[in-house]
Amino acid sequence: MGARAEPPVVAAVAAGGALGASARYGAGLLWPTPEGAFPWTTFTVNVLGCALLGVLMVLLTEKPAEWSAAPPHPLLRPFLGTGFCGGFTTFSTYALETERLLSAGDPLRGLLYLGGTAVTALAAVRAGVTAARAATRAVRGPGRRP
Repeated sequence: MGARAEPPVVAAVAAGGALGASARYGAGLLWPTPEGAFPWTTFTVNVLGCALLGVLMVLLTEKPAEWSAAPPHPLLRPFLGTGFCGGFTTFSTYALETERLLSAGDPLRGLLYLGGTAVTALAAVRAGVTAARAATRAVRGPGRRP
């Protein structure tokens, strides 16, 4: 059994996942999608979650030494990355909402949602990574490497 299956890691992922899923559920309650409408809430949650994951992975794996003498806690990445971001974003709802748009006789909107979410989510990860790297360079100062 690998280190990733240790009880503290499983607990960190579960706790983060519960918080992320609760946040996503809350977003759905605050901004429900009317029947047949474009699922903006799921789209936004997935894109924000991807951007957040990009930022987190840079900050947790490429953190400048001058931020702290200690590395991030080993449970922070499974808690925030796999747990919170994994629970917050939702591939299954994305797939279901795509199917509903296609079945409702609106193939253009369904296909736009299908492709638009994938492209925008990838762009959000890239933007998060780029922004976090720029922020860490600003903290380090010009010409300094991690």
